[in-house]
Amino acid sequence: MTAKKTKPRAVENKQPADLLTLWASRVVIGLLFVTVCWWLDTIKERWYVFNPTELHELAQAAIASASSPNDTAGMIRHIVTNLTLTHPSNKIKLNVDSSEWVFNNAGGAMGAMYIIHASITEYLIIFGTPLGTEGHTGLHTADDYFNILVGEQWAFRPGALEMERYTPGTVHFLPRGTAKQYKMHEGCFALEYARGWIPLMLPFGLADIFTSTLDPITLYHTVRVTGREMIRNILIGKI
Repeated sequence: MTAKKTKPRAVENKQPADLLTLWASRVVIGLLFVTVCWWLDTIKERWYVFNPTELHELAQAAIASASSPNDTAGMIRHIVTNLTLTHPSNKIKLNVDSSEWVFNNAGGAMGAMYIIHASITEYLIIFGTPLGTEGHTGLHTADDYFNILVGEQWAFRPGALEMERYTPGTVHFLPRGTAKQYKMHEGCFALEYARGWIPLMLPFGLADIFTSTLDPITLYHTVRVTGREMIRNILIGKI
């Protein structure tokens, strides 16, 4: 009998030259990705529509126009009406349905938010709670401007021996890359504006749903409204 011929086994291990090429390609791709991200970060201002100073003035005007210091609904109406009059819909899309509120659990704090605007580089929301809450601000890739409308917010950063106190008409500015502990007292609501890379903030905003609350309804509505508003803005060229 003749012995069966066997095919030589394929060499499973890659040659050193192949491994070097593979890792060199990965390094080049990584460097290219970092370079593109750095370049985009340097030009992101061109996509901003809102101005922090003007929003602060708008928040103060809303407080002044309210029928009482606790007329949160009236302040929100003033803000939304003003924004729709001063920002044409072909430049930026706003959500004018002020009844569209959704819970938000993030950093151990809980409240509710009404998303007025959401895009890749900006978001504008009303956030607050009539009950009070406390937690971690998060460490973000965006600058955050927290304009107090009603109530009071306290804040603290490691090493500070005295708290920061923010009352109606003031703004709590949190530069990107910084974090604090904060507390919102009963009946505190604010106009919150963030500018930077908003999608990178979403994991912080959604993490508590997966690790604590296990609330699929809130997850659905948060993703639905945020995604809808981002898509509406992308379709008109608002990044």
